[in-house]
Amino acid sequence: MKSLAGAAAKRLALETLGWLLVVAGIAAMVLPGPGLLMLFGGLAVLSRQYAWARRYVEPVRLRALRGAAEGVETWPRIILSTLGALSIGAVGVVFLIRPPAPHWWPLEASLWLLGGEWTGVTLLGSCIIALAVLGYSYKHFHGHPDARHQLDEDIEHTGEMNKVA
Repeated sequence: MKSLAGAAAKRLALETLGWLLVVAGIAAMVLPGPGLLMLFGGLAVLSRQYAWARRYVEPVRLRALRGAAEGVETWPRIILSTLGALSIGAVGVVFLIRPPAPHWWPLEASLWLLGGEWTGVTLLGSCIIALAVLGYSYKHFHGHPDARHQLDEDIEHTGEMNKVA
């Protein structure tokens, strides 16, 4: 009986984690953060329990890789992506330091840097993840047109397979 309760608790924990990652991933597509990466992680966790999630894991993974590949196609993109990631990290540091509200701040001082230290921690985490993905992408896709071509073929094949299913 204990193993049955333990299995149910594990399933509930994994399902909760999966849904949290899916929701956070969707939110991070418009907010700072690795949206497709979190969405992929959530679908990967949910795919252990649900067939519908299994169908979406590979297409989301391939599109996340395509986005990563596009981010390192040219030097201006690499530089802008790096500066964007570092900017997010710098804002995270500001949230952690919590300087007093400047004199030009029109609202109440308690509304300055709303979110506190945890906002800073998540922004720094997003910065680290973005830089890691950028490094991975540079290593695997920059100057490797065959890898990008294969990725595009895989995406096209996956799309055709989903139309059949």
